[in-house]
Amino acid sequence: MSAVPKIVALAGSLRKDSFNKKLVRIAADAAKHAGAEVTLIDLKDYPLPIFDEDLEKESGVPAKAMELKKLFIGSDAIMISAPEYNSSITAVLKNTIDWLSRPVPNEAPLAAFTGKTAVLMAASPGALGGLRGLVTVRSILGNIGVILLPEQVAVMKAHEAFNADGTLKDAKQQQSVQKLGERLAVVARKLKAIEF
Repeated sequence: MSAVPKIVALAGSLRKDSFNKKLVRIAADAAKHAGAEVTLIDLKDYPLPIFDEDLEKESGVPAKAMELKKLFIGSDAIMISAPEYNSSITAVLKNTIDWLSRPVPNEAPLAAFTGKTAVLMAASPGALGGLRGLVTVRSILGNIGVILLPEQVAVMKAHEAFNADGTLKDAKQQQSVQKLGERLAVVARKLKAIEF
């Protein structure tokens, strides 16, 4: 078994110039430098219909959801930068979680999530930096078996926070986000070495 932890990293946004895509990239790069294998995905590459049990019964779990689910199942950890829409989680992130949580034959319940380690972050133009949305994301993931690290970063005034190269203007904030990525890599490596 490889000691290198595998991390799936994503932003809960579809927008091309998303602040959260920039933010998760900072943490993902730091996790790579800490020795993790990181797969940075864009949810725009995994378009999914709104979850509907009737649709699921008629057509099964969509192929793009199964493709993404395979990535999650093969990973040890999850890194999410979650925008806040109207004080909560984005529709695309919630819909993705809903589809990935669906059971399929010969698969353990919640196989894409149970026992995975995760770290959360957010960037928002608002004064709280997306904190209210992170509460919801943390609650959802915790209830489906994800082990969430307590550390998180919320970047407020995100429209003013980034340099042209995607780094954060505030050096301390940049370091905090990098530490999130490094911490996830370290914890995931340690948990990977433990036989449950």
